[in-house]
Amino acid sequence: QVQLVESGGGLVQAGGSLRLSCAASGRTFSRNTMAWFRQAPGKEHEFVAAISWSGGNTYYGDSVKGRFTISRDYAKNTVYLQMNSLKPEDTAVYYCAAKAAPVITFRPYEYDYWGQGTQVTVSS
Repeated sequence: QVQLVESGGGLVQAGGSLRLSCAASGRTFSRNTMAWFRQAPGKEHEFVAAISWSGGNTYYGDSVKGRFTISRDYAKNTVYLQMNSLKPEDTAVYYCAAKAAPVITFRPYEYDYWGQGTQVTVSS
C-alpha cells in the first residue's frame, strides 16, 4: 500500500503560481511512476503530468506544457507540481497518483493509489 497526501492548493489570480506537494508513505516509493491528474466540475480526470521512477523522464498534458513542472524528492518521499502562469481553466481538484510499477501511463484507471485531492481555483 501507498498512502498519498496532497497539499498546496488554494485560490490564486490568473498569471500567478502555486506549488502542489504530494507526500507518499507506505511501501517503496522509489519504484513508482508518479503523476498528477485534475478534475473540473462535470468533467473526467485529465492527465496533467507524470514522472518516471528514476526521475529522469517527465511528461505533460498539452494544456500545461511549458507552464507546469513535475519533480520528485526521494529523501522526502514527495512529488511536486510547480504551476506557473495559471489560467482560470486550470481550476480543478488536483490529484496525486502512484502506479505500483515503473511504467509510464497517461490513463487514470491504470494508477493504483490516489490521494484525496486538493482544490486549485484560479480567478480571472
